[in-house]
Amino acid sequence: MSVTPSPPPSVAPPPAARPLQPMPAGVSETLSSIGRLMAERTTQSWTTVPHFFVVRDVDATKLVSLREKLAPGVQQSHGVKLTQTDLLVALVARVLRTHASMNASWTGNGIRTNSDINVGLAIATSDGVVAPVVQRADGARLGDIATRRHDLADRARAGRLQPADLNGGTFTISNLGMLGVDAFTAIIVAPQAAILAVGAIADRVVAANGQVVIRPMVTLTLSSDHRVVDGARAAEFMRDLTDALQDPEPHLG
Repeated sequence: MSVTPSPPPSVAPPPAARPLQPMPAGVSETLSSIGRLMAERTTQSWTTVPHFFVVRDVDATKLVSLREKLAPGVQQSHGVKLTQTDLLVALVARVLRTHASMNASWTGNGIRTNSDINVGLAIATSDGVVAPVVQRADGARLGDIATRRHDLADRARAGRLQPADLNGGTFTISNLGMLGVDAFTAIIVAPQAAILAVGAIADRVVAANGQVVIRPMVTLTLSSDHRVVDGARAAEFMRDLTDALQDPEPHLG
């Protein structure tokens, strides 16, 4: 049984895209071919896919510490900055290994399971939002994921993505945390079964072991296609993902 959908959200991209500029009153903006295609696909997904949402607040203490611990080594070996998004890609992909239904696709007549785990990343460009894919992310090392993510983001914003960069996604992550957004919901990239919306990691007052403490917390919102997964399967995935994020190092071996 799904929750009642809220008004249509947007597939939100990570930042570092073009600066937002207010449109003058009375001026119409003509969309590029990519912009029109994304608008059509987003409308089709929201109006035809039965979305439901599962939300978890996650203690990110160990996630933050692990990024700080591993970042210098990745910078030295791969020449790129290790981000929280890179850790999320790695951990989400590894948790998907044991949640095949979350990595499945709707075919129109039924459900197709996907043998590969290919994680898409929503990225803003001057032409709209695209979701290039980190192929076989569950078997990739953190440094390789960071390199791939950096390359895809650079080429996306330069308009140099190739069709192969956008094909084969089986699950998508949309991260607005670096823009200070606490939580949001995202529209599924059909025919994928789900998309994960990630808010900001920020200090909050929480209860832990009967004590009031301050911890870095992050809100995750999973949008799922009810034709492919039910609420219980989505909740189980979020439970296991929460466990992985709260103790990430053992899952990255």
